[in-house]
Amino acid sequence: MEKTRLRIAVQKKGRLADDTFALLKATGLTIKENKGGLFYRIKNLPIDLLLVRDDDIPGFVFDGVADLGIVGANVYEEYALKNDNQRRAQCIQKLGFSHCNLCLALPNTEGYADLNDFNDKTIATSYPNILQTYFKKGGISASTLEMHGSVEVAPKLGIADAICDIVSSGATLEANGLQNVKTIFSSQALLLKTTKDLSTEKKDTITKLLSRFEGVRQSKETKYIMMNAPRSALPALTKLLPGAEAPTVMHLEGQKDSIAIHAVCRESVFWETMESLKTAGASSILVLPIEKMLA
Repeated sequence: MEKTRLRIAVQKKGRLADDTFALLKATGLTIKENKGGLFYRIKNLPIDLLLVRDDDIPGFVFDGVADLGIVGANVYEEYALKNDNQRRAQCIQKLGFSHCNLCLALPNTEGYADLNDFNDKTIATSYPNILQTYFKKGGISASTLEMHGSVEVAPKLGIADAICDIVSSGATLEANGLQNVKTIFSSQALLLKTTKDLSTEKKDTITKLLSRFEGVRQSKETKYIMMNAPRSALPALTKLLPGAEAPTVMHLEGQKDSIAIHAVCRESVFWETMESLKTAGASSILVLPIEKMLA
């Protein structure tokens, strides 16, 4: 069974976990949950989910405990640098969700000119290797205080001069009297793959999974647009359709010179786009989301 069922390590809780399960469900996977258990089973594909801490995922994938893993780029990079890049699993896809930034932050009471302001300071962080690598490239000499959880309170406690932490909205920084002064690393969810040899069955499942992931990504970015127009306006309207291939053109019954135009637009369709289409002669313009898409 282990030779045919693909094992994917995923974060067991948190925003990345929520986004990961949303992706898996969007690809049509039926997940049989086992509350409190380490494994979830996929019913309609030979896949098992391994629910673990996020910082365990890169090592599990590298060692072959899991065949694939979904983890934030920040966790992946910190793990690899900690191990001198000797245990870096293969990143096969950027998944485009769970975006966040690793930022340097100072108390609001302090001014900031440039990175040199961090010389000789102590910075509290959960990412000491990413931070020290960044400082080394910038010629900055600073000390790091490694903390896991509640990093933002370190300046208030007087144990650090500044922090380096993950920032999404910035609300936590603001609540603790801190200002974001520098982004040092941008992160998103990554799909990791083990470097160990896999069976043909597992490789086939990975190929199918990647195709579905790409379909979900494209469907989020793609819209289906429909409109009516005079046939003479077709060339101008086609040029205005964002990222569209050749549109489908249909005759409107009882209207000799009018047509219906349907197109798949691979770029965002803004109000300005719709207004331009209307100015060029289109009417009854509809923009619809695409639930599923397979190229």
